Amino acid sequence: MRYCESGAGRVAYSTTGSGPVLLMDPGWVTHLRRQLEVGSFAAFVDALAQRFTVVRFDKPGCGLSDPQGHGAGFDGQVAALMAVADAVRARRFSVFGASQGGHVAVAAAARHPDRVEGLVVYGACARGADLAPPKVQKALSGLVAGHWGLGSRLMTDILVPNAASDEVESLARLQRASAPAEVARDLLELYYATDVSDLLPLIRARTAVLHREGDAAAAFALGRHLAAEIPGAVLVPLPGDAHLFYYGDWRAVLEAAAEFLAPAVAMSVQLTPREVDVARLVAAGLTNNAIAAELRISARTVDTHVGNIRGKLGARSRAQVAAWITQYDTEDATPDP
Repeated sequence: MRYCESGAGRVAYSTTGSGPVLLMDPGWVTHLRRQLEVGSFAAFVDALAQRFTVVRFDKPGCGLSDPQGHGAGFDGQVAALMAVADAVRARRFSVFGASQGGHVAVAAAARHPDRVEGLVVYGACARGADLAPPKVQKALSGLVAGHWGLGSRLMTDILVPNAASDEVESLARLQRASAPAEVARDLLELYYATDVSDLLPLIRARTAVLHREGDAAAAFALGRHLAAEIPGAVLVPLPGDAHLFYYGDWRAVLEAAAEFLAPAVAMSVQLTPREVDVARLVAAGLTNNAIAAELRISARTVDTHVGNIRGKLGARSRAQVAAWITQYDTEDATPDP
């Protein structure tokens, strides 16, 4: 556990693992120590640390960071992420941003294209205002500020539907440990008020948008829109309804993120023109049946193409296929010197 100075005060951060640097913003309110005690958060981080140097940090105003830091607003959150990157001497790095952390990750990538080389956003949206109707937003923020005990349990019900009673209580305790009621309310309202739409076309980093199809807190359509607005972004639909990536099938989130951000497969691999077409549709998030309909070929033929593509690339998942075709299209579009 270390500290660095930022435009939003002192920021607490920690590092684990080895390999390429991956900064991680898990969303709304954070606590470096207490998050490791809930759900599969620790297992998720440990697994990432097998491939990356994972750098976590407490958002300004949260956990072990400066308690007054949230007053620096959204720009202060982005400045905190960049200050942590400087503190670990990461000239180039990737970012994993979940939920509200997706806004921070997107802004960092758009404003610092020379620093951010890979971007994965999970359960995110372009406009916070699209998450819920204004009356619902006002009611939630009022309950968080007025009765943080009840508010934290209600937020847990929204973030992880059908959670067991002990899971609800542990997540509620985490939220209350991460930030006092007024800070939690301010950060929730900041989330609703943030719009990164204008930044999306500026992103140059390889980007994957991961989103659970039944996400109860951020509708899948919001993730689909986000992916459509980022140049070359890959949409990776995932099953489940939990908004928090470390609940539900967290291994699917881990695999998609880690394999997309892993060093790219050698570009010397040659795919046929039809295989390239199929790979592009895989990157767009289409199922094999949907690809078959799009290309007007049989589903069995698509299955064969996808199998051949993965075999040639040595790819274990569709996310790796998506990463390869994204790099392929980027290089193909680069004019010869």
